Amino acid sequence: MQVNDPGRAAAGNAADLEILKEAALEAGELALTYFGKDPETWLKGGKSPVSEADIAVDKFLASELRGNRPDYGWLSEETTDNPDRLDRSRTFIVDPIDGTRAFLAGGDEWTVALAVVEEGRPVAGVVYAPVRKELYFAQSGHGAFLDKAAISVSSVTMVSNATLSGPPSVVDNKGLGEHGIIARPYIRSLAYRMALVANGQVDIGVARAGPSDWDLAAADLLVQEAGGQLTDLIGEPLLYNKARTRHPALIATSRALQEPAREALGDLLR
Repeated sequence: MQVNDPGRAAAGNAADLEILKEAALEAGELALTYFGKDPETWLKGGKSPVSEADIAVDKFLASELRGNRPDYGWLSEETTDNPDRLDRSRTFIVDPIDGTRAFLAGGDEWTVALAVVEEGRPVAGVVYAPVRKELYFAQSGHGAFLDKAAISVSSVTMVSNATLSGPPSVVDNKGLGEHGIIARPYIRSLAYRMALVANGQVDIGVARAGPSDWDLAAADLLVQEAGGQLTDLIGEPLLYNKARTRHPALIATSRALQEPAREALGDLLR
C-alpha cells in the first residue's frame, strides 16, 4: 500500500494500527491460556527455546493479520521466511511471544510485538505485555502511547546517574560504574526493554549484536514517536524487511543522550 498522499497514508497507518492493537490483545489472551501451565517446549537451532504457545499465537496472528491485509508481506520469528515479502510495499513484522524464556519461567515482562513496515521503517507498532496488561502503541507522526496516555522518553541528558537496561553481560560490567550509569534488573523481552525507554522509565536501553527485525520494529517506532532514537553504535537508524533480518549492537535513548551514551557504552557493546 504505497500512497503518495500524506493524508491517505496517515489514514492507512491508523487503520493498520487498530488491526495490530486488536490482534495483540487477542494474541495475549491466547498466550495466557498456556502461561504457567508447562507448555511443550523444545530448542530452536539448538539454543533458543520455543513452546507450543509461541506456535499457537503465531498461527492466530498469521490468520488474523494476513486475513485483514492479504497483500502485505509477512515476517515472523516462528514462521519460515518467504522472500516474497521483499517485493511487498508493506510487511507485517511479528514476534508472537518476545521473551519466551520469561514466559516459560513465569515472568511478567514477556510481550506480543507487532509492526507494519513500509520502505524499511515501521509506520505502526504495538508492544503488549499481557500479564501486566500494558498496551504500548504508536503510529508514525502521531506519538506513542501506553493505553490512552501519551508517553515520552526521559529528559536525562548526561550518562552520570542515567539508568540502563540491557543484557547481563552489560549490566554486570564494572565499566558502567565508571560512568556513573545505574543498571536496572534484566528485562528478558527486548521489545519491552525498549518500550520502557519510550515511557521514560529507563534512560538507556541496549542490546548486543544479534537481535532480529521482530525483536525491534515495533519498539523502534515507540522510541521514535516518544521523542527518542534507536540506532546502531555509529548513530544510524535501523532498516527492516531486508534480506538480512539481524542487526548490530544498538542503543535506545532520548535524542539528547544518544551521543554521550554511544561514547560511554560503545566498547562494552562491541
